[in-house]
Amino acid sequence: MADEALFLLLHNEMVSGVYKSAEQGEVENGRCITKLENMGFRVGQGLIESYFFRFTKDTARFKDELDIMKFICKDFWTTVFKKQIDNLRTNHQYLAFTCGLIRGGLSNLGIKSIVTAEVSSMPACKFQVMIQKL
Repeated sequence: MADEALFLLLHNEMVSGVYKSAEQGEVENGRCITKLENMGFRVGQGLIESYFFRFTKDTARFKDELDIMKFICKDFWTTVFKKQIDNLRTNHQYLAFTCGLIRGGLSNLGIKSIVTAEVSSMPACKFQVMIQKL
């Protein structure tokens, strides 16, 4: 429970800090989303690097992209947010850091993707992952 609160506080401070720097002219306002998404990407990569072997030591390696997506939705997401992803759907709004987190995790598992999110009713959020073929 403490880990969850710390993550939420850290996330709030990151978002607040990026937008304050835009207000002070240090960063263009339109680049805030990109900056947050890039932060999330690196965190997602790091989580996979740090925890990948712990997550998968008792399970078989991934056979295909579907197995990797199941891993992201079940194990990876549950570790970070203490709940499982139910759906991945269309986008209109960004949750930049979290989209980057998913994209970074997938990247470290060998999948190049575009991740977007939509908030249709609070507190639910729907993510869409578009896998890019190499």
